[in-house]
Amino acid sequence: MRVAVFGTKSYDRQSFEAANARFGHALTFLEPRLDADTAPLAHGFPAVCVFVNDLLDAAVLEALRAGGTRVVALRCAGFNNVDLAAADRLGIAVVRVPAYSPHAVAEFAIGLMLALDRRIHRAWARTRENNFALDGLVGRNLHGRTVGVVGTGRIGAIVARALRLGFGCEVLAFDPFPDEALAADGIRYVDRAALLDAVEIVTLHCPLTPQTRRFIDAEAIARARPGLMLVNTSRGALIDTAAVIEGLKSRKLGGVALDVYEQEESLFFEDLSNEIVQDDVLQRLLTFPNVLVTGHQAFLTSEALAAIAETTLASLADAEAGRPLAHRLAPPRAG
Repeated sequence: MRVAVFGTKSYDRQSFEAANARFGHALTFLEPRLDADTAPLAHGFPAVCVFVNDLLDAAVLEALRAGGTRVVALRCAGFNNVDLAAADRLGIAVVRVPAYSPHAVAEFAIGLMLALDRRIHRAWARTRENNFALDGLVGRNLHGRTVGVVGTGRIGAIVARALRLGFGCEVLAFDPFPDEALAADGIRYVDRAALLDAVEIVTLHCPLTPQTRRFIDAEAIARARPGLMLVNTSRGALIDTAAVIEGLKSRKLGGVALDVYEQEESLFFEDLSNEIVQDDVLQRLLTFPNVLVTGHQAFLTSEALAAIAETTLASLADAEAGRPLAHRLAPPRAG
């Protein structure tokens, strides 16, 4: 199958070319992200492959359909950037990679937690300037702390068990669908209010839905214990960034570690080191010494990249052969 792969980076190309030796698709790697301006590049391609910050609204999908595209393959788990109703109306199948390496994201989330709590990012910056003083680097043990895990799917479950069984934390969880096996391991499910009342650290591992959008807002921060640490490796819009900045300024928040950002689509995955970044909110976040921001790299391990490429290319092979699509996204239900 001829596939236009949008938003390609070197690591995408390497992993997809390696996996494609088994499938034999005709892959065309394109650097631009997919949006209304770049959609014409997909003309004549039966399939396109996209990532989290590509835009697939109704207008883009209509342009793809007019150009002959019948399949959209998301090389990621999230799909909030796709108008699934429009895709269904246009007869475009949308497939995704529901689980490529939950350990990659889970381990990164805990890494952020440890780096922020032990001031590792600040210590690294100091020692590069031959400053080996320890003033201002006093951290806290993770052992014995109370941590809230929001969302206990594949990633959240790994984080919860690692914190509970590995670090000896008290772990509270919030999820509309509690996992009985996690509860048996000592993770206690509570409602949102009880979680915010009790925890010292909250880590977000839930999808972005109308119910979870701005899960951490001004009200949540006001309710939380002073010094709360917030970690987000899921979706940027799970937090109200303006409220987080106010929480940092008032010292209600003790630290924030973000691998995602609500307005990241024009920033992340690009080298802007020689540019003047116009996003004042992100730039304000970066001024705080107790904020750690990474550029959506939690997924980025060799194992995860291999799994993403394998699953994506297998779905495209199924589509070309007319076989059922195991990872096809269903259109939203009416009402």
